[in-house]
Formats: sequence, C-alpha cells, structure tokens
Amino acid sequence: MPDPHLSVTLVSELNLLAAGFFLLATFGLVATRQVLDCIALFAGQSVLLAASAAILGHETASPHLYAVAAITLVAKAFLIPALLRRTVSEAVVARREISQVLNVPTSLLIALGLAILAYFLAGPLQAAAPGGQTGVNLPIGLAALLIGAFTVTVRREALPQVLGLLSMENGAFFAGVAIAPDLPLFAELAAAFDVLIIALVMGLLTRKLHEHVGSTAVADLTDLKEG
Repeated sequence: MPDPHLSVTLVSELNLLAAGFFLLATFGLVATRQVLDCIALFAGQSVLLAASAAILGHETASPHLYAVAAITLVAKAFLIPALLRRTVSEAVVARREISQVLNVPTSLLIALGLAILAYFLAGPLQAAAPGGQTGVNLPIGLAALLIGAFTVTVRREALPQVLGLLSMENGAFFAGVAIAPDLPLFAELAAAFDVLIIALVMGLLTRKLHEHVGSTAVADLTDLKEG
C-alpha cells in the first residue's frame, strides 16, 4: 500500500525543484543579452509556473490549479513567444546584444540582493498563505516580481522590457497559485487573454519603432516626436 507521507514528500520536493528552476530562469532573464534567449527563458519560466500549479493542484485536489497550469502552458509557454517572434521583425529578434544600463555581473548581484530581500518581505505574508507549499512559492514568486521590475528598469529596449513585465506577471502568479488556489476560472481566462493582447500590441509597437527609428531603444521614441 502506498505511503501517504512519502507521496506528500515527493510532491513537496517536485514543487521545490520547479521553484528552484523557476528562480534560475528569472536570473537567466537578467543575465542573457540575446533577444531569442530572453524569449526562450520566458517560455521556460512559464512551463515551470505551469508545473508548480499542476503539482499544487495534485496536492490540494484543486481543478482551478489544473486550469491555471493548462492556460499558462498554452498562453505563455507557446502562444506569447510565437506572437513575439512573428510580430517583431527578424532584424530585432536575431540581431546584436541587448543594450542595458548596467553590465551583467552588476545586474546579477543586484538581482541576488532582490531575491534575498524577497525572502525577508515574504516572512510577514506567510500568515496569509495556507499550507506548507507557500513557503516556497511565496518568496520565489515575490523574488521574480522584484527581479522582473529590475529588468524593466535596466534594459533600454522595448522587447526586453516587455519580457521583464511578463516575468513580473509570472512571479505574481507563482505566488498566487499557492495563496489563492481556488481563483475562479473566469479570472484565469481573463488574465491570460489580457497578457496575450499586451504581448501582441507591444510586439507590433516594437516592430514599428524599429522600422521608423532603426532601433528599439525606448529613448529613441523622442526621435519619432521630433520627426
């Protein structure tokens, strides 16, 4: 007869593994300097978010978490990366390294500091999180939220900034699947649809910016105004 304690331990370890790789993918978004790699890392981060939701759904027998996993996998791991690749011009996707304010080592050190800060900030929030799994999901989701915001501030170009915003949303969901596992399906579908629309619009805007200015640096928007 299967040992229930062993099953719970295995689920906990699988979720911990998914959380660890989720955080590594978030650090990867800070470290990488190629647009295609950024898109691939976001897709991988989304797969790990879906995996954590499915694992927690198995533990809590929550159909809502299974729905979150399925929606995340379809919308964020496949549709959004495909949309960004199709709407953004090939010259933007495949060209030189991404321009950013700080170099990679400095950015990673700051990201590490933000991850440590997230663990301290998550402490007072643990009381609002039912169950032991939130001890993993809450601080790592908050760390991804902070690191994603940092990515937005240090990247100079539109598409990497969009990916930083999407990473922030992934971090919020990574914490949210543990705090509110019974989120209504309508809210999950609405959130996924909104993110798809944002990705489509920002991809098209990035293409137009590159066509008119020859760059995707946000600072170059002043050239459009002066023109």
